[in-house]
Formats: sequence, structure tokens, C-alpha cells
Amino acid sequence: MTSLFSSVLFSLCLLSSLFLSNANAHAKLGFTADLIHRDSPKSPFYNPMETSFQRTRNAIHRSSNRVFHFSGKDDASTDPPQSEITSNGGEYLMNVSLGTPPFPIMAIADTGSDLLWTQCKPCEDCYAQVDPLFDPKASSTYKDVSCSSSQCTALENQASCSTNDNTCTYSMSYGDQSFTKGNVAADTLTLGSTNNRPVQLKNIVIGCGHNDAGTFNKKGSGIVGLGGGSISLVSQLGDSIDGKFSYCLVPLASKTDLTSKINFGTNAVVSGTGVVSTPLITKSQATFYYLTLESISVGSKNVKFPSTDSGSSEGNIIIDSGTTLTILPTAFYSELEAVVASSIGAERKDDPQNGLGLCYSATTDLKVPVITMHFDGADVKLDSSNSFVQISEDLVCFSFRGSEDLAIYGNLAQMNFLVGYDTVSKKVSFKPADCSKM
Repeated sequence: MTSLFSSVLFSLCLLSSLFLSNANAHAKLGFTADLIHRDSPKSPFYNPMETSFQRTRNAIHRSSNRVFHFSGKDDASTDPPQSEITSNGGEYLMNVSLGTPPFPIMAIADTGSDLLWTQCKPCEDCYAQVDPLFDPKASSTYKDVSCSSSQCTALENQASCSTNDNTCTYSMSYGDQSFTKGNVAADTLTLGSTNNRPVQLKNIVIGCGHNDAGTFNKKGSGIVGLGGGSISLVSQLGDSIDGKFSYCLVPLASKTDLTSKINFGTNAVVSGTGVVSTPLITKSQATFYYLTLESISVGSKNVKFPSTDSGSSEGNIIIDSGTTLTILPTAFYSELEAVVASSIGAERKDDPQNGLGLCYSATTDLKVPVITMHFDGADVKLDSSNSFVQISEDLVCFSFRGSEDLAIYGNLAQMNFLVGYDTVSKKVSFKPADCSKM
């Protein structure tokens, strides 16, 4: 959780502008919105007292915590983060509006979860929130979902029913023991768009949280789930966006006022010179986006991803926009690190906080080898900014690390690539790009 999702901030436009509606199931939507990193000055989480290196270090710590979200394990970290953790929080934020009239909320965009939820009045036992709570009674389009509805059954074991009023309720807990509980409902969702034409989506299933606690940050008001499950925003938009969305993440070293972009529908098609695609693997946990990583090349040296006990490596890594680092199985990572280190040949330096394993003096003229991710059918060649990150004035480190739990393809490796998800054709595409100009 605090996790891939590692977030997206959609600029709200004037409500008097022309609205698009998903009332017509055959209408095709295509729109683009801003993605704002949680450490950007445009983010409510921005701390002007922190240096850029402190922000990078905090993002690395959040990566460690996010592994527990995907693995489903309780938080048992032996190296606890030194910064405030936002439960189920990725690296990008989304500003959307709920209800009629539209009520703006700040939420974390998470490709590692499905339900869109926010804190609602009356809040029986909620975490402190800076912004006002959403009041369902103030929305003329809000309605609770019944127990017999398909929206309720889609939540499976996360939903339950009240015998008193036939209202569907939900309960979700995260790896760090944070949780949210409340009513499953449907309401109008309004998204800002970069072309100044807000997109109004009717009857979107949401969670109206009335009992939320844990390590949620008071500056956020919920989650926007962009995962692969049936209740996620991507799945609910369905045919109207042809199951497509894409994003282009601006490198951390870029000017802080630059925003990344997220695209939906016809705007999300990834095509042209340099595009490579790999199958999107569906597993029993439909929320997560699984890819198959066959090996990683360091220059001319190839390190193969280990097979599982069953001998199959299909769907062995999760791609996530909310995890900063790329996480690999411990033994595989150790082998990769050794090859990278031997290719560089410079004197190694220790990371005093033990966050990353392979570091060098930032003043050293490092000759970083070309690192290529060999996904099934897609070779993705990384730039040095994708594989190494400067974490202090005098330290630059390999942006990969090992874990016993699972593998995650993080956002540092994805920066300056247009990354497209096609949930209908079941593929993920990569195209090198200058995301600052998208």
C-alpha cells in the first residue's frame, strides 16, 4: 500500500466548461491529464524544508514499504522508513471531483489497488484529514449500492451486507495494518483534462469510508484504484476507453514544475518507431499488472531470471507506477549487482542508511553500462538515469534492490518511456520518449 501505487494530480477545470459523459456506452473517450509526483511543489505532500536528496531517500524508503502491499504480508520491516508513510500511497496524486455538484478530493492514484474511495461524512472513526470530508447527502447523484447488485459482488470477499437496509459495505486492510471501511456506492466522477474539457463519468462505483485508520496522511483523502480488477476506474471505464491507458513519467532530475501525463482511451495508444510490447499476464489476483521478465543484460553479459519451483517464469514481475525502485528476487539481484559492479570497476561506497546495495561517489566519472530489460517479446534499454539515482550530494546508487517477497518494475526504470496498458489485447508497450515534452 503505501505503496506503486509512487500518484497523479488531475487539474480541475471550470465546471462551466463542456462536459463529456459516459452515458452512451458506445461513445469513445480520449483524454489526457496531469500526473504530479507527490514530492513536487504542486503536491500537498511537498515539504519545502527537505532537500531533493532527502525526497529521493524518502521515495526509496516508501518502495521498501510498498513490497508489503503486493506480497500481502504484515509490515515486518527491519529497516523502518524514516519518513511518514502514506498507506496504499504510490508516488503520484490525483485530484478528482465526486458528486453533483462536483466536490473536489485529493487522492493517491494506485495501479496496485482497485477501489476508488474517500472519507465521507459522517465519519465514525476516521484519520485526521486537512480537506473537508465528502458529504454524500449533499450530492444529488449519490446512491448506496444494494447487496444483490453486481457492483457489490464484484468486491468479493471485501464486501459484506447489512441485513437491516440491504446496503453493501466494504472493508479493506493494507500491509501496514491500515484499513478503510464504509458503504459501497455509485456517484458521478469528474476528471480534469489538459484540453480544458472536464470528463464527467456517471454511476462510478466508489467506497464511502466511514471508519478509516492507520498511517494515512492527513493531506490525502483516499485512493483512486487504477488496477486490473473489475471495480477499478480503468475497468469501469471499460469500452469507453477500449481498456487503454498510458503514462509518461518525467525524470526526478527534471525541473520540479514539470508534470507527467496520464492518457486514457484514444489518447493512450502507443505507436510509432521504437515501440516494443510484452504480454500482460492475468493471474488470480487480477488487481496487479504482471509481466514476464526473462533476463537482464549488462552490456554483453546476460543474467537470466530464475525459474520458479514449477519451472514457469510467466508473470514473474509486477509493473507499478507507485514503487520507486525496481525490486528483484534476492539471489537474482545479487548476481545482477555483481555483474554491474564488475562492469563499472570503480571503488564502491557504502550507503550509510543501508537502503541500496551498490553505491559510488557522486564525484566519480562513472561509466555506467547499458542495462537492458528483456521482457517476453520486448527489450527495453535503460538510460543511466533509469538505473542509477543520486541519493545525496556525494553518493549515487544502483536503483535496483533485492527482496525475498516478489519482483516489481518500479517507476525510476519507467521514466522517459511512454508506457501503455491495453487490458483488452493484454499487452504493455514501451516507447522511449522525452516525457518533459509530452
